[in-house]
Amino acid sequence: MSQAIHLSQIYLDANATTPVLPQAAQAALTAMEDLFGNPSSSHITGLKAKNMMEQTRQRAKTLLGTGKGKLIFTSGATEGIQTGILSGLIKARENIEPGKNYSILYGATEHKAVPNSLEHWNSILGLNAEIKAIPVDSLGNLDLEFIAREVPNALMICTMAVNNETGVYQDLQRLEQTIREHNADTFWMVDCVQALGKRPLKLSETSIDYAPFSGHKLYAPKGIGFIYIRDSAPFTSFIAGGGQEGGLRSGTENLPGFAALNVIFEMLLDHENSCFSTAEKLEQYRQQLVSSLTAAFPEIVFNHSFENSVATTLNFAVPGFSSKELMDLFDAANIRVSSGSACSSKVTRSFVLDAMGLPAWQSESAIRLSFGPAMTQTEVDEACDRIQLAASALTHSCLMLDDTQLSDDRTPLDGLVQLRGGASCTWIYADLKTKQVLIIDPLPELEKRINTLLECQQLAPIAIIDTHGHADHISGRVALAQKHLKQQKCDHLGWPESSAKIQIDGIALDMIKLGELSLVKVASPGHTDDSISLLLTSDITKLKSSTHFAFCGDTVLMGSLGRTNFESSSSNKMFHSLKQLEQLIGPNTLLCASHDYNNEFTTSLMAEAARNPLLEGALNGKLSEAEFVTEKAHLDANLNDEVGTEIMCGAYTTDCQKMAIKEYDASNLQQLAQSETIKWIDIREPHEYALQHSLGIKTMASDSINVPMTRLVQFIQQHQDDKSSEWVLVCRSGSRSLVVAQAMQRLGFSNIAHLKGGYALSS
Repeated sequence: MSQAIHLSQIYLDANATTPVLPQAAQAALTAMEDLFGNPSSSHITGLKAKNMMEQTRQRAKTLLGTGKGKLIFTSGATEGIQTGILSGLIKARENIEPGKNYSILYGATEHKAVPNSLEHWNSILGLNAEIKAIPVDSLGNLDLEFIAREVPNALMICTMAVNNETGVYQDLQRLEQTIREHNADTFWMVDCVQALGKRPLKLSETSIDYAPFSGHKLYAPKGIGFIYIRDSAPFTSFIAGGGQEGGLRSGTENLPGFAALNVIFEMLLDHENSCFSTAEKLEQYRQQLVSSLTAAFPEIVFNHSFENSVATTLNFAVPGFSSKELMDLFDAANIRVSSGSACSSKVTRSFVLDAMGLPAWQSESAIRLSFGPAMTQTEVDEACDRIQLAASALTHSCLMLDDTQLSDDRTPLDGLVQLRGGASCTWIYADLKTKQVLIIDPLPELEKRINTLLECQQLAPIAIIDTHGHADHISGRVALAQKHLKQQKCDHLGWPESSAKIQIDGIALDMIKLGELSLVKVASPGHTDDSISLLLTSDITKLKSSTHFAFCGDTVLMGSLGRTNFESSSSNKMFHSLKQLEQLIGPNTLLCASHDYNNEFTTSLMAEAARNPLLEGALNGKLSEAEFVTEKAHLDANLNDEVGTEIMCGAYTTDCQKMAIKEYDASNLQQLAQSETIKWIDIREPHEYALQHSLGIKTMASDSINVPMTRLVQFIQQHQDDKSSEWVLVCRSGSRSLVVAQAMQRLGFSNIAHLKGGYALSS
């Protein structure tokens, strides 16, 4: 075991939160140590505290141009949002006319805190108003025509000054004109959280009724915020109690938070003595980062226009890369960015980018890079260098090509690789000796990645095959075959016409060779009429014991069987296909499906039968063909037709509950280091290793085996006879290692554990 070397962090996730500015932290500490009095106390210590609090308030009012409006300190933006919404809707309720239909409007790209709060208070107050999202155009601008049409009947309208995901800002002047021309009395709240320090605000010159702010988005501690309330706007106390804040917001005041904000406001007001950069300098920083990102990822797509977005936010996607892959890459370089996607096959899209009408892949793969106005030139330069280094590391995984890098410096490919596009799987098997490769169920969005992999590894495809005609996506097979197999004649699924004919257990089958292995085609109709299974074996005379992998398409899925309610489906035929498959490969051969909806990677007939009564009944003769057909119809009736942007190809027979996994944490490391029986598996991708090596970072477990998730199924197959050893999995954060540990335990690895928190919490 060796400890990680500390590498300076490049923090580019300021829209989520910011570090506390050193000057602000010192002011907060001073307030805790010296200026700790209760502002409500009448003695000198209390009076000093109250004076500092009022000084902070006055600076905020000057900065924001509040005029006669109120400025109330809160715990943060969420409380401010509740205060504004509750105040407006309670007053609006007094003027509701019986029998008239009302609405409440909010921007479709608004932070979820707003629509969720609107729904809550609309219900609590019994308003029964229709809550409507205001559409935006492709640039993120609110639809003014929609507002003009809908606002006359709106009890309240909520918009935001600057979007937290894209940095898009609204033209508040045009927005105000549209709102007030069509409804002078509706209450208007503007979320100004991301505008503070980035956009000029003169609130008293507007008819904005409520404007919430948050301190931790601009270098103050968490737990402090404030809200502007126009002098003529109604107000209802959200928190009642001891009567602090002039009776407007009760609760003992957060003096350390006030002290920190006081410093922030002072810097924003005094540009000569501030660490905050000018708008021009922030724009220069953005352009430098854009240039670096574009050089690193030439096909990068930015998800917003720079013409109507603040300079401190960049939202982008890179074709062929998931947001999770880029997050892991940036994190390995010790760069902090954020993603709108969940780390699972159940792809989560950005509702903001969806509302802007962007393509699904951009929404699913978006990365947000954001910095604050205290960013320095040194930090930008270091970030740009680190971004370039991170991109260069991708050559080690053959995800990008670099002609200047020697091919033997890359991780050689020998065996099975699983590539993913959402919940869909593409399988690639490479034979290192012959430099031949087999591609199964290629996805169109992975075409470039596959081409890069082939060129980088200097591999020649012998066949590119689909296991069936896909209903949920267009196959990428044709384009790849036209590029790599122009002379090969094949059927509609890509099976070569020149294949050999063989007999196994009295069944006539087709076969092609891949190095010393054979690929056997087995007709498996059921999910579709043209479904096939492909058996990769080292001995065609002993399929049950020598088949390494069975590529079964959607015939058998993890936790399910493929749906059989398509026009070309037949549950009768699936019944016989399942029995034949079991006859040929037995219960333990690893099945490689076309979809993995629950991050389980691979399975076997034995593992599936243990949790799938329908499959178990078919294989063990407990169900007749007619009974299977009836039960299968019931199963398909439970289909959830979509996951992310994909059509579901099978209904779960179980809720796929994850098993409890033994966990170690940083406190166990010394004990683990002394163990001679533990085998470490580091499941990070090769480029993460390469990047940390180039940055001089040593991994915690120097004797670990590197098994990337893309090559996990190959590892499981190679260790079928070593399932009782104590394996401890580790990754960057502990999330991937937990998922892999659960998958391996389900397949019989009885002594599996993982390192909770991963390298991130163990260095």
